[in-house]
Amino acid sequence: MYRYDDHDHAIVQARVAQFRGQTERYLAGELSDDEFRPLRLQNGLYIQRHGPMLRLAVPYGLISAAQLRRFADVARRFDRGYGHFTTRHNLQLNWVKLAEVPDILADLARDELHAIQTSGNCIRNVTTDHFAGIAADEIADPRPWAEILRQWSTFHPEFSYLPRKFKVAISGATEDRAAIQVHDIGLQVVRNDAGEIGFKVYAGGGLGRTPLLGQVIREFLPWQHLLTYTEALVRVFNRHGRRDNTYKARIKILVKALGREEFSRQVEAEWTNLQGGPATLTQAEVARVTAQFAAPAYETLAADDLCHLSHLREDKAFACWVARNVQAHKIAGYAAVTLSLKKLGAAPGDASSEQMEAAADLAERYSFGEIRVSHEQNLILADVPQRELYTVWHRAKAAGLASPTVGLIQDLIACPGGDFCALANARSLPIAAAIQERFEDLDYQHDIGELELNMSGCMNSCGHHHLGAIGILGVDKNGAEWYQITLGGRQGSEARIGEVIGRAFAAADVPDAVERLIAAYLAHRHADERFIDTFDRIGILVFQHAAYPHPHQSRRAVNG
Repeated sequence: MYRYDDHDHAIVQARVAQFRGQTERYLAGELSDDEFRPLRLQNGLYIQRHGPMLRLAVPYGLISAAQLRRFADVARRFDRGYGHFTTRHNLQLNWVKLAEVPDILADLARDELHAIQTSGNCIRNVTTDHFAGIAADEIADPRPWAEILRQWSTFHPEFSYLPRKFKVAISGATEDRAAIQVHDIGLQVVRNDAGEIGFKVYAGGGLGRTPLLGQVIREFLPWQHLLTYTEALVRVFNRHGRRDNTYKARIKILVKALGREEFSRQVEAEWTNLQGGPATLTQAEVARVTAQFAAPAYETLAADDLCHLSHLREDKAFACWVARNVQAHKIAGYAAVTLSLKKLGAAPGDASSEQMEAAADLAERYSFGEIRVSHEQNLILADVPQRELYTVWHRAKAAGLASPTVGLIQDLIACPGGDFCALANARSLPIAAAIQERFEDLDYQHDIGELELNMSGCMNSCGHHHLGAIGILGVDKNGAEWYQITLGGRQGSEARIGEVIGRAFAAADVPDAVERLIAAYLAHRHADERFIDTFDRIGILVFQHAAYPHPHQSRRAVNG
Protein backbone atom coordinates (compact mmCIF):
# COMPACT_ATOMS: atom_id res chain seq x y z
CA MET A 1 0.00 0.00 0.00
CA TYR A 2 1.04 3.61 -0.44
CA ARG A 3 3.32 4.96 2.27
CA TYR A 4 3.92 8.66 2.90
CA ASP A 5 7.14 10.30 1.79
CA ASP A 6 8.60 13.41 3.44
CA HIS A 7 6.35 15.71 1.41
CA ASP A 8 3.22 13.86 2.48
CA HIS A 9 4.19 14.00 6.14
CA ALA A 10 5.00 17.71 5.95
CA ILE A 11 1.71 18.54 4.21
CA VAL A 12 -0.46 16.66 6.70
CA GLN A 13 1.40 18.02 9.72
CA ALA A 14 1.06 21.55 8.38
CA ARG A 15 -2.67 21.00 7.85
CA VAL A 16 -3.09 19.79 11.44
CA ALA A 17 -1.28 22.84 12.78
CA GLN A 18 -3.33 25.15 10.56
CA PHE A 19 -6.62 23.66 11.67
CA ARG A 20 -5.57 23.77 15.32
CA GLY A 21 -5.10 27.52 14.97
CA GLN A 22 -8.41 27.93 13.15
CA THR A 23 -10.26 25.96 15.83
CA GLU A 24 -8.67 27.97 18.63
CA ARG A 25 -9.68 31.21 16.90
CA TYR A 26 -13.23 29.98 16.45
CA LEU A 27 -13.57 28.90 20.08
CA ALA A 28 -12.17 32.28 21.13
CA GLY A 29 -14.87 34.04 19.11
CA GLU A 30 -12.44 35.40 16.52
CA LEU A 31 -14.09 33.46 13.66
CA SER A 32 -17.82 33.42 13.02
CA ASP A 33 -19.82 30.27 12.28
CA ASP A 34 -19.93 31.23 8.61
CA GLU A 35 -16.17 31.84 8.49
CA PHE A 36 -15.39 28.58 10.29
CA ARG A 37 -17.80 26.38 8.30
CA PRO A 38 -15.70 25.91 5.10
CA LEU A 39 -12.55 25.45 7.19
CA ARG A 40 -14.00 22.67 9.33
CA LEU A 41 -15.75 20.98 6.41
CA GLN A 42 -12.54 20.50 4.45
CA ASN A 43 -11.14 18.87 7.56
CA GLY A 44 -14.05 16.42 7.77
CA LEU A 45 -15.88 18.12 10.64
CA TYR A 46 -19.68 18.39 10.56
CA ILE A 47 -22.09 19.72 13.14
CA GLN A 48 -24.68 16.95 13.41
CA ARG A 49 -27.84 16.44 15.41
CA HIS A 50 -26.08 15.77 18.73
CA GLY A 51 -22.84 17.66 18.13
CA PRO A 52 -19.71 17.42 15.99
CA MET A 53 -19.13 14.44 13.69
CA LEU A 54 -15.64 13.79 12.30
CA ARG A 55 -15.24 11.87 9.04
CA LEU A 56 -11.86 10.18 8.62
CA ALA A 57 -10.46 9.32 5.20
CA VAL A 58 -9.72 5.81 3.99
CA PRO A 59 -8.34 6.50 0.50
CA TYR A 60 -9.62 3.88 -1.97
CA GLY A 61 -10.67 1.72 0.98
CA LEU A 62 -7.19 0.45 1.92
CA ILE A 63 -5.67 0.66 5.40
CA SER A 64 -2.98 -1.12 7.35
CA ALA A 65 -3.41 -3.01 10.59
CA ALA A 66 -1.57 -0.20 12.40
CA GLN A 67 -3.95 2.37 10.93
CA LEU A 68 -7.02 0.39 11.95
CA ARG A 69 -5.62 0.15 15.47
CA ARG A 70 -5.17 3.92 15.43
CA PHE A 71 -8.85 4.28 14.48
CA ALA A 72 -9.74 1.99 17.38
CA ASP A 73 -7.61 3.98 19.79
CA VAL A 74 -9.06 7.33 18.69
CA ALA A 75 -12.62 5.97 18.92
CA ARG A 76 -11.96 4.74 22.45
CA ARG A 77 -10.24 7.87 23.76
CA PHE A 78 -12.15 10.61 21.96
CA ASP A 79 -15.53 9.04 21.15
CA ARG A 80 -17.75 6.31 22.61
CA GLY A 81 -15.64 3.33 21.61
CA TYR A 82 -16.95 2.72 18.11
CA GLY A 83 -17.02 4.20 14.62
CA HIS A 84 -19.22 3.94 11.55
CA PHE A 85 -17.82 2.82 8.17
CA THR A 86 -19.63 4.55 5.31
CA THR A 87 -20.48 3.70 1.71
CA ARG A 88 -17.45 5.79 0.67
CA HIS A 89 -15.01 3.71 2.75
CA ASN A 90 -14.57 6.47 5.35
CA LEU A 91 -14.92 6.14 9.13
CA GLN A 92 -17.23 8.52 11.00
CA LEU A 93 -16.96 9.38 14.68
CA ASN A 94 -20.29 10.72 15.91
CA TRP A 95 -19.51 11.91 19.44
CA VAL A 96 -16.30 13.95 19.27
CA LYS A 97 -15.75 17.24 21.11
CA LEU A 98 -14.90 20.22 18.94
CA ALA A 99 -11.98 21.36 21.09
CA GLU A 100 -10.38 17.90 20.83
CA VAL A 101 -10.57 17.52 17.05
CA PRO A 102 -7.07 18.97 16.43
CA ASP A 103 -5.67 16.43 18.90
CA ILE A 104 -7.49 13.63 17.06
CA LEU A 105 -6.04 14.79 13.74
CA ALA A 106 -2.56 14.96 15.25
CA ASP A 107 -2.89 11.39 16.53
CA LEU A 108 -4.13 10.19 13.14
CA ALA A 109 -1.20 11.84 11.36
CA ARG A 110 1.21 9.63 13.33
CA ASP A 111 -0.10 6.68 11.29
CA GLU A 112 -0.50 8.48 7.95
CA LEU A 113 -4.22 9.13 8.41
CA HIS A 114 -6.20 12.33 8.02
CA ALA A 115 -9.66 13.83 7.45
CA ILE A 116 -8.69 16.11 4.57
CA GLN A 117 -11.41 16.75 1.96
CA THR A 118 -13.80 14.18 3.40
CA SER A 119 -16.41 16.92 3.17
CA GLY A 120 -16.83 20.35 1.64
CA ASN A 121 -17.30 21.44 -1.97
CA CYS A 122 -14.11 19.87 -3.19
CA ILE A 123 -12.91 16.58 -4.72
CA ARG A 124 -13.69 13.97 -2.09
CA ASN A 125 -12.14 10.63 -1.17
CA VAL A 126 -11.43 8.59 -4.35
CA THR A 127 -12.96 5.11 -4.12
CA THR A 128 -12.44 1.81 -5.89
CA ASP A 129 -13.07 -1.94 -5.85
CA HIS A 130 -12.49 -3.63 -2.48
CA PHE A 131 -11.12 -6.66 -4.37
CA ALA A 132 -8.60 -4.56 -6.31
CA GLY A 133 -5.40 -6.44 -7.07
CA ILE A 134 -6.83 -9.89 -6.32
CA ALA A 135 -9.87 -10.30 -8.58
CA ALA A 136 -9.70 -12.78 -11.44
CA ASP A 137 -11.63 -10.43 -13.74
CA GLU A 138 -9.23 -7.54 -13.22
CA ILE A 139 -7.90 -5.74 -16.28
CA ALA A 140 -5.42 -3.72 -14.25
CA ASP A 141 -5.05 -2.79 -10.59
CA PRO A 142 -6.94 0.50 -10.13
CA ARG A 143 -5.23 1.47 -6.86
CA PRO A 144 -2.17 3.18 -8.38
CA TRP A 145 -4.47 5.32 -10.53
CA ALA A 146 -6.61 6.11 -7.48
CA GLU A 147 -3.51 7.18 -5.58
CA ILE A 148 -2.37 9.37 -8.48
CA LEU A 149 -5.78 11.03 -8.50
CA ARG A 150 -5.63 11.47 -4.73
CA GLN A 151 -2.27 13.20 -4.85
CA TRP A 152 -3.41 15.43 -7.72
CA SER A 153 -6.72 16.42 -6.14
CA THR A 154 -5.58 17.03 -2.55
CA PHE A 155 -5.40 20.80 -1.97
CA HIS A 156 -5.83 21.47 -5.70
CA PRO A 157 -6.04 25.29 -5.55
CA GLU A 158 -8.45 25.59 -8.46
CA PHE A 159 -10.95 23.10 -7.06
CA SER A 160 -11.14 23.99 -3.37
CA TYR A 161 -14.54 25.71 -3.70
CA LEU A 162 -16.47 23.92 -6.40
CA PRO A 163 -20.20 24.51 -6.91
CA ARG A 164 -20.81 21.31 -4.94
CA LYS A 165 -18.99 18.23 -3.64
CA PHE A 166 -17.31 16.07 -6.28
CA LYS A 167 -16.86 12.29 -6.09
CA VAL A 168 -14.61 10.05 -8.18
CA ALA A 169 -14.61 6.25 -8.42
CA ILE A 170 -12.49 3.91 -10.52
CA SER A 171 -12.96 0.26 -11.47
CA GLY A 172 -10.18 -1.93 -12.82
CA ALA A 173 -12.23 -5.07 -13.46
CA THR A 174 -14.81 -6.19 -16.00
CA GLU A 175 -17.46 -6.25 -13.25
CA ASP A 176 -17.92 -2.86 -11.62
CA ARG A 177 -17.68 -3.24 -7.84
CA ALA A 178 -17.07 0.47 -7.26
CA ALA A 179 -20.44 1.85 -8.46
CA ILE A 180 -18.69 4.14 -10.92
CA GLN A 181 -21.88 5.06 -12.78
CA VAL A 182 -23.30 6.95 -9.80
CA HIS A 183 -20.27 9.19 -9.34
CA ASP A 184 -19.51 12.66 -10.66
CA ILE A 185 -16.65 11.03 -12.56
CA GLY A 186 -16.51 7.28 -13.07
CA LEU A 187 -13.43 5.69 -14.61
CA GLN A 188 -13.40 2.19 -16.08
CA VAL A 189 -10.00 0.71 -16.89
CA VAL A 190 -10.03 -0.68 -20.44
CA ARG A 191 -7.60 -1.88 -23.10
CA ASN A 192 -7.72 -0.77 -26.71
CA ASP A 193 -7.16 -3.03 -29.71
CA ALA A 194 -3.41 -2.59 -29.30
CA GLY A 195 -3.57 -3.82 -25.71
CA GLU A 196 -2.80 -0.38 -24.27
CA ILE A 197 -4.29 0.69 -20.94
CA GLY A 198 -6.71 3.57 -20.83
CA PHE A 199 -10.02 4.65 -19.33
CA LYS A 200 -13.63 4.81 -20.36
CA VAL A 201 -14.83 8.06 -18.79
CA TYR A 202 -18.31 8.51 -17.31
CA ALA A 203 -19.56 11.89 -16.09
CA GLY A 204 -22.69 13.19 -14.45
CA GLY A 205 -23.68 10.26 -12.27
CA GLY A 206 -25.09 10.65 -8.80
CA LEU A 207 -27.92 9.71 -6.49
CA GLY A 208 -29.69 12.10 -4.14
CA ARG A 209 -32.72 14.20 -5.06
CA THR A 210 -32.24 13.64 -8.80
CA PRO A 211 -30.70 10.17 -9.28
CA LEU A 212 -28.92 9.84 -12.61
CA LEU A 213 -26.48 7.36 -14.10
CA GLY A 214 -23.26 8.75 -15.53
CA GLN A 215 -22.94 9.07 -19.28
CA VAL A 216 -19.93 7.96 -21.31
CA ILE A 217 -18.16 11.06 -22.58
CA ARG A 218 -15.00 9.31 -23.79
CA GLU A 219 -14.68 5.67 -24.81
CA PHE A 220 -10.90 5.55 -24.50
CA LEU A 221 -8.59 7.97 -22.72
CA PRO A 222 -4.90 6.97 -22.84
CA TRP A 223 -3.49 6.67 -19.32
CA GLN A 224 -0.96 9.45 -19.91
CA HIS A 225 -3.80 11.97 -20.03
CA LEU A 226 -5.72 10.90 -16.91
CA LEU A 227 -4.97 14.07 -14.94
CA THR A 228 -5.15 16.62 -17.75
CA TYR A 229 -8.48 15.28 -19.01
CA THR A 230 -9.92 15.06 -15.47
CA GLU A 231 -8.78 18.63 -14.86
CA ALA A 232 -10.52 19.78 -18.03
CA LEU A 233 -13.70 18.05 -16.97
CA VAL A 234 -13.72 19.55 -13.48
CA ARG A 235 -12.93 22.97 -14.95
CA VAL A 236 -16.07 22.84 -17.08
CA PHE A 237 -18.08 21.98 -13.99
CA ASN A 238 -16.39 24.68 -11.93
CA ARG A 239 -17.13 27.27 -14.61
CA HIS A 240 -20.74 26.39 -15.42
CA GLY A 241 -22.08 24.49 -12.39
CA ARG A 242 -25.00 26.12 -10.59
CA ARG A 243 -24.01 28.13 -7.52
CA ASP A 244 -27.40 29.72 -6.95
CA ASN A 245 -29.23 26.52 -5.98
CA THR A 246 -27.58 23.82 -3.85
CA TYR A 247 -30.09 21.22 -5.11
CA LYS A 248 -29.02 21.83 -8.70
CA ALA A 249 -25.31 22.33 -8.11
CA ARG A 250 -24.02 18.81 -8.87
CA ILE A 251 -22.36 18.04 -12.18
CA LYS A 252 -25.17 15.61 -13.05
CA ILE A 253 -27.52 18.61 -13.44
CA LEU A 254 -25.03 20.35 -15.73
CA VAL A 255 -24.54 17.26 -17.90
CA LYS A 256 -28.29 16.78 -18.14
CA ALA A 257 -28.88 20.45 -19.00
CA LEU A 258 -26.17 20.61 -21.67
CA GLY A 259 -26.65 17.09 -22.99
CA ARG A 260 -23.91 14.49 -23.24
CA GLU A 261 -22.59 15.63 -26.61
CA GLU A 262 -22.33 19.32 -25.72
CA PHE A 263 -20.79 18.61 -22.34
CA SER A 264 -18.25 16.29 -23.97
CA ARG A 265 -17.49 18.93 -26.60
CA GLN A 266 -16.78 21.53 -23.93
CA VAL A 267 -14.51 19.16 -22.03
CA GLU A 268 -12.58 18.32 -25.19
CA ALA A 269 -12.24 22.04 -26.00
CA GLU A 270 -10.93 22.78 -22.51
CA TRP A 271 -8.58 19.83 -22.77
CA THR A 272 -6.81 21.43 -25.72
CA ASN A 273 -5.42 23.95 -23.22
CA LEU A 274 -4.03 21.20 -20.97
CA GLN A 275 -3.15 18.22 -23.16
CA GLY A 276 0.59 17.60 -23.15
CA GLY A 277 1.10 20.01 -20.24
CA PRO A 278 2.94 19.51 -16.93
CA ALA A 279 0.25 17.19 -15.53
CA THR A 280 0.76 14.65 -18.33
CA LEU A 281 1.70 11.37 -16.68
CA THR A 282 5.02 9.71 -17.45
CA GLN A 283 5.91 6.06 -17.31
CA ALA A 284 8.40 6.86 -14.54
CA GLU A 285 5.77 8.52 -12.36
CA VAL A 286 3.26 5.71 -12.84
CA ALA A 287 5.98 3.16 -12.06
CA ARG A 288 6.88 5.06 -8.88
CA VAL A 289 3.32 4.91 -7.57
CA THR A 290 2.61 1.39 -8.85
CA ALA A 291 5.64 0.06 -6.95
CA GLN A 292 3.82 0.95 -3.72
CA PHE A 293 1.14 -1.61 -4.61
CA ALA A 294 3.37 -4.54 -5.44
CA ALA A 295 1.85 -7.94 -4.73
CA PRO A 296 2.77 -9.41 -1.33
CA ALA A 297 5.09 -12.40 -0.99
CA TYR A 298 2.55 -15.11 -1.80
CA GLU A 299 3.46 -18.71 -1.10
CA THR A 300 3.20 -21.34 -3.79
CA LEU A 301 0.15 -23.30 -2.68
CA ALA A 302 -2.12 -25.98 -4.06
CA ALA A 303 -5.39 -24.72 -5.52
CA ASP A 304 -7.31 -26.62 -2.83
CA ASP A 305 -6.01 -27.16 0.69
CA LEU A 306 -6.91 -30.64 1.97
CA CYS A 307 -7.51 -29.53 5.57
CA HIS A 308 -9.78 -26.76 4.32
CA LEU A 309 -11.79 -29.24 2.26
CA SER A 310 -12.09 -31.50 5.28
CA HIS A 311 -13.43 -28.66 7.44
CA LEU A 312 -15.97 -27.82 4.73
CA ARG A 313 -17.28 -31.39 4.79
CA GLU A 314 -17.37 -31.75 8.55
CA ASP A 315 -18.57 -28.34 9.80
CA LYS A 316 -21.83 -27.11 8.29
CA ALA A 317 -21.65 -23.70 9.97
CA PHE A 318 -18.15 -23.12 8.60
CA ALA A 319 -19.25 -24.21 5.12
CA CYS A 320 -22.15 -21.75 5.29
CA TRP A 321 -19.77 -18.92 6.22
CA VAL A 322 -17.38 -19.83 3.40
CA ALA A 323 -20.22 -19.87 0.88
CA ARG A 324 -21.27 -16.33 1.77
CA ASN A 325 -18.20 -14.53 3.17
CA VAL A 326 -15.24 -16.02 1.27
CA GLN A 327 -14.45 -14.98 -2.27
CA ALA A 328 -12.15 -16.46 -4.87
CA HIS A 329 -8.62 -15.12 -5.28
CA LYS A 330 -6.57 -14.97 -8.46
CA ILE A 331 -3.64 -16.63 -6.65
CA ALA A 332 -4.01 -20.38 -6.09
CA GLY A 333 -4.48 -21.39 -2.47
CA TYR A 334 -5.63 -17.93 -1.29
CA ALA A 335 -9.03 -16.38 -0.63
CA ALA A 336 -10.57 -13.04 0.32
CA VAL A 337 -12.59 -12.94 3.54
CA THR A 338 -15.37 -10.46 4.29
CA LEU A 339 -15.63 -9.56 7.96
CA SER A 340 -19.28 -8.66 8.39
CA LEU A 341 -20.24 -5.42 10.14
CA LYS A 342 -23.92 -6.42 10.02
CA LYS A 343 -24.30 -8.16 13.36
CA LEU A 344 -27.85 -8.26 14.68
CA GLY A 345 -28.26 -5.58 17.34
CA ALA A 346 -25.62 -3.23 15.90
CA ALA A 347 -26.04 -0.50 13.31
CA PRO A 348 -24.89 -1.58 9.82
CA GLY A 349 -21.31 -0.43 9.30
CA ASP A 350 -20.59 0.16 12.99
CA ALA A 351 -17.43 -1.36 14.46
CA SER A 352 -16.36 -1.17 18.09
CA SER A 353 -12.80 -0.41 19.06
CA GLU A 354 -12.44 -4.04 20.10
CA GLN A 355 -13.70 -5.25 16.71
CA MET A 356 -11.31 -2.94 14.87
CA GLU A 357 -8.45 -4.26 16.95
CA ALA A 358 -9.54 -7.84 16.31
CA ALA A 359 -9.70 -7.18 12.55
CA ALA A 360 -6.24 -5.60 12.72
CA ASP A 361 -4.90 -8.68 14.52
CA LEU A 362 -6.40 -10.98 11.88
CA ALA A 363 -4.96 -8.87 9.07
CA GLU A 364 -1.53 -8.81 10.63
CA ARG A 365 -1.44 -12.54 11.22
CA TYR A 366 -3.22 -13.90 8.16
CA SER A 367 -3.43 -11.23 5.42
CA PHE A 368 -0.12 -9.35 5.09
CA GLY A 369 -1.23 -6.62 7.49
CA GLU A 370 -3.80 -4.94 5.24
CA ILE A 371 -7.57 -4.45 5.43
CA ARG A 372 -10.04 -3.21 2.84
CA VAL A 373 -13.31 -1.33 3.42
CA SER A 374 -16.16 -2.04 1.01
CA HIS A 375 -18.91 0.35 -0.01
CA GLU A 376 -21.27 -2.29 1.40
CA GLN A 377 -19.89 -1.24 4.83
CA ASN A 378 -17.88 -4.38 5.60
CA LEU A 379 -14.16 -5.10 6.13
CA ILE A 380 -12.14 -7.41 3.91
CA LEU A 381 -9.02 -9.51 4.47
CA ALA A 382 -7.83 -9.80 0.90
CA ASP A 383 -5.05 -12.40 1.06
CA VAL A 384 -5.86 -15.28 3.43
CA PRO A 385 -4.35 -18.73 2.76
CA GLN A 386 -7.04 -21.40 2.48
CA ARG A 387 -5.43 -23.41 5.25
CA GLU A 388 -6.06 -20.53 7.69
CA LEU A 389 -9.73 -19.96 6.88
CA TYR A 390 -11.03 -22.21 9.66
CA THR A 391 -8.96 -20.39 12.27
CA VAL A 392 -9.91 -16.98 10.86
CA TRP A 393 -13.58 -17.96 11.05
CA HIS A 394 -13.34 -18.96 14.72
CA ARG A 395 -11.51 -15.76 15.63
CA ALA A 396 -13.88 -13.60 13.60
CA LYS A 397 -16.84 -15.27 15.33
CA ALA A 398 -15.37 -14.46 18.73
CA ALA A 399 -15.15 -10.80 17.69
CA GLY A 400 -18.68 -10.65 16.29
CA LEU A 401 -17.39 -10.29 12.71
CA ALA A 402 -18.53 -13.57 11.16
CA SER A 403 -22.23 -13.20 10.34
CA PRO A 404 -22.55 -15.55 7.30
CA THR A 405 -24.85 -13.16 5.47
CA VAL A 406 -22.83 -11.32 2.82
CA GLY A 407 -25.14 -10.55 -0.08
CA LEU A 408 -28.26 -11.59 1.85
CA ILE A 409 -31.03 -9.40 3.26
CA GLN A 410 -29.27 -8.95 6.62
CA ASP A 411 -26.25 -7.51 4.80
CA LEU A 412 -28.23 -4.35 4.24
CA ILE A 413 -26.68 -0.92 3.73
CA ALA A 414 -27.88 1.96 5.90
CA CYS A 415 -26.76 5.50 6.63
CA PRO A 416 -26.84 6.81 10.24
CA GLY A 417 -30.08 8.64 9.43
CA GLY A 418 -32.01 10.82 11.85
CA ASP A 419 -30.38 9.33 14.93
CA PHE A 420 -27.27 11.34 14.08
CA CYS A 421 -27.48 13.29 10.82
CA ALA A 422 -28.94 16.80 10.91
CA LEU A 423 -29.96 16.50 7.25
CA ALA A 424 -32.02 13.34 7.68
CA ASN A 425 -35.80 13.38 7.37
CA ALA A 426 -36.21 10.08 9.20
CA ARG A 427 -34.29 7.50 11.17
CA SER A 428 -32.64 4.63 9.31
CA LEU A 429 -31.18 2.55 12.11
CA PRO A 430 -34.39 1.47 13.91
CA ILE A 431 -35.94 0.40 10.59
CA ALA A 432 -32.78 -1.49 9.65
CA ALA A 433 -32.83 -3.22 13.06
CA ALA A 434 -36.49 -4.16 12.67
CA ILE A 435 -35.87 -5.67 9.23
CA GLN A 436 -32.82 -7.57 10.45
CA GLU A 437 -34.82 -8.94 13.37
CA ARG A 438 -37.74 -9.93 11.10
CA PHE A 439 -35.39 -11.91 8.86
CA GLU A 440 -33.07 -13.17 11.59
CA ASP A 441 -33.54 -16.86 10.75
CA LEU A 442 -30.47 -17.85 8.74
CA ASP A 443 -32.21 -20.65 6.83
CA TYR A 444 -34.89 -18.18 5.73
CA GLN A 445 -32.22 -15.72 4.57
CA HIS A 446 -30.52 -18.40 2.51
CA ASP A 447 -33.85 -19.47 1.04
CA ILE A 448 -34.49 -15.87 -0.05
CA GLY A 449 -31.00 -15.75 -1.57
CA GLU A 450 -29.09 -12.76 -2.87
CA LEU A 451 -30.89 -9.51 -2.19
CA GLU A 452 -29.55 -5.98 -1.90
CA LEU A 453 -31.59 -3.89 0.53
CA ASN A 454 -30.35 -0.33 0.92
CA MET A 455 -31.71 2.40 3.17
CA SER A 456 -31.25 6.18 3.39
CA GLY A 457 -32.64 8.64 5.91
CA CYS A 458 -32.97 11.45 3.36
CA MET A 459 -32.74 12.27 -0.33
CA ASN A 460 -28.96 12.64 -0.15
CA SER A 461 -28.94 8.84 -0.57
CA CYS A 462 -25.87 8.10 1.55
CA GLY A 463 -27.30 4.58 1.92
CA HIS A 464 -27.52 4.14 -1.88
CA HIS A 465 -31.23 3.25 -1.63
CA HIS A 466 -31.69 3.98 -5.34
CA LEU A 467 -29.38 1.04 -6.16
CA GLY A 468 -31.05 -1.53 -3.93
CA ALA A 469 -33.19 -4.30 -5.34
CA ILE A 470 -35.28 -3.07 -2.44
CA GLY A 471 -34.61 0.54 -1.50
CA ILE A 472 -36.03 2.39 1.49
CA LEU A 473 -36.02 6.19 1.78
CA GLY A 474 -37.00 8.11 4.89
CA VAL A 475 -39.28 11.08 4.14
CA ASP A 476 -40.92 13.73 6.27
CA LYS A 477 -44.70 14.12 6.17
CA ASN A 478 -46.06 16.88 8.39
CA GLY A 479 -43.32 16.32 10.92
CA ALA A 480 -43.73 12.52 11.01
CA GLU A 481 -41.35 9.87 9.70
CA TRP A 482 -42.53 7.86 6.69
CA TYR A 483 -40.70 5.49 4.36
CA GLN A 484 -40.86 5.25 0.59
CA ILE A 485 -39.95 1.94 -1.07
CA THR A 486 -38.29 1.49 -4.46
CA LEU A 487 -37.74 -1.75 -6.32
CA GLY A 488 -35.47 -2.90 -9.12
CA GLY A 489 -32.32 -0.91 -8.43
CA ARG A 490 -28.96 -2.41 -9.40
CA GLN A 491 -25.36 -1.58 -8.77
CA GLY A 492 -22.46 -2.86 -10.85
CA SER A 493 -21.89 -2.83 -14.58
CA GLU A 494 -25.65 -2.96 -15.27
CA ALA A 495 -26.46 -0.18 -12.81
CA ARG A 496 -30.06 0.97 -12.68
CA ILE A 497 -32.16 3.32 -10.55
CA GLY A 498 -35.04 1.69 -8.66
CA GLU A 499 -38.73 2.55 -9.21
CA VAL A 500 -40.98 3.97 -6.49
CA ILE A 501 -43.78 1.45 -5.88
CA GLY A 502 -46.34 3.87 -4.46
CA ARG A 503 -47.38 5.50 -1.20
CA ALA A 504 -44.98 5.74 1.71
CA PHE A 505 -45.31 3.57 4.82
CA ALA A 506 -45.36 4.47 8.49
CA ALA A 507 -42.31 3.20 10.37
CA ALA A 508 -44.21 0.38 12.07
CA ASP A 509 -45.46 -0.91 8.71
CA VAL A 510 -42.12 -1.11 6.89
CA PRO A 511 -41.05 -4.63 8.04
CA ASP A 512 -44.50 -5.98 7.11
CA ALA A 513 -44.29 -4.36 3.68
CA VAL A 514 -40.83 -5.81 3.08
CA GLU A 515 -42.02 -9.23 4.17
CA ARG A 516 -44.95 -9.06 1.74
CA LEU A 517 -42.56 -8.12 -1.07
CA ILE A 518 -40.34 -11.07 -0.19
CA ALA A 519 -43.35 -13.39 -0.10
CA ALA A 520 -44.40 -12.22 -3.57
CA TYR A 521 -40.92 -12.94 -4.87
CA LEU A 522 -40.84 -16.43 -3.33
CA ALA A 523 -44.24 -17.22 -4.83
CA HIS A 524 -43.24 -16.21 -8.36
CA ARG A 525 -39.53 -16.97 -8.69
CA HIS A 526 -38.07 -19.65 -10.89
CA ALA A 527 -35.49 -22.06 -9.50
CA ASP A 528 -32.26 -20.29 -8.47
CA GLU A 529 -33.67 -16.92 -9.56
CA ARG A 530 -32.63 -13.87 -7.56
CA PHE A 531 -35.11 -11.24 -6.38
CA ILE A 532 -33.88 -8.74 -8.96
CA ASP A 533 -34.22 -11.31 -11.78
CA THR A 534 -37.78 -12.15 -10.76
CA PHE A 535 -38.58 -8.44 -10.63
CA ASP A 536 -37.19 -7.95 -14.14
CA ARG A 537 -39.23 -10.89 -15.44
CA ILE A 538 -42.64 -10.22 -13.90
CA GLY A 539 -42.53 -6.44 -13.46
CA ILE A 540 -43.51 -4.09 -10.68
CA LEU A 541 -47.30 -4.60 -10.65
CA VAL A 542 -47.23 -7.93 -8.78
CA PHE A 543 -45.08 -6.38 -6.08
CA GLN A 544 -47.29 -3.30 -5.83
CA HIS A 545 -50.32 -5.48 -5.19
CA ALA A 546 -48.37 -7.38 -2.55
CA ALA A 547 -47.14 -4.22 -0.82
CA TYR A 548 -50.63 -2.70 -0.61
CA PRO A 549 -53.01 -5.61 0.00
CA HIS A 550 -55.85 -3.28 1.09
CA PRO A 551 -55.36 -0.12 -0.98
CA HIS A 552 -58.67 1.43 0.08
CA GLN A 553 -58.04 0.84 3.77
CA SER A 554 -54.44 2.04 4.02
CA ARG A 555 -55.08 4.90 6.44
CA ARG A 556 -51.43 4.95 7.47
CA ALA A 557 -50.18 5.37 3.91
CA VAL A 558 -49.48 8.78 2.47
CA ASN A 559 -48.10 10.00 -0.80
CA GLY A 560 -44.34 9.51 -0.76
